[in-house]
Amino acid sequence: MEISGIPFGTTDWSSITPSEHPGETGTAYWRTCQFGSVRVRMVEYSAGYLADHWCSKGHILLCLEGELHTELQDGRHFILTPGMSYQVADQAEAHRSSTPSGAKLFVVD
Repeated sequence: MEISGIPFGTTDWSSITPSEHPGETGTAYWRTCQFGSVRVRMVEYSAGYLADHWCSKGHILLCLEGELHTELQDGRHFILTPGMSYQVADQAEAHRSSTPSGAKLFVVD
């Protein structure tokens, strides 16, 4: 990822209307800003959320609240709690998210 051509700015995430993304179970709510080729999101997963697909997009993800379970398609499983993050490149390792109790994330991709 190269970040260029973006002037300094601030984002009031509470002023961005969330878009709804149903999972296999539960729902994800995304507040999204696009800065050139960089997408930045504040994502909230409802309790019991399970993604409805394997994702191959690269992300840098920070868990702000709750507990995020990330499963890789090869069977590995990771649990993130507040203050933990993960990073993965585009097309590197397919992954999907779930959460038993809900989670709030900050994602750059």
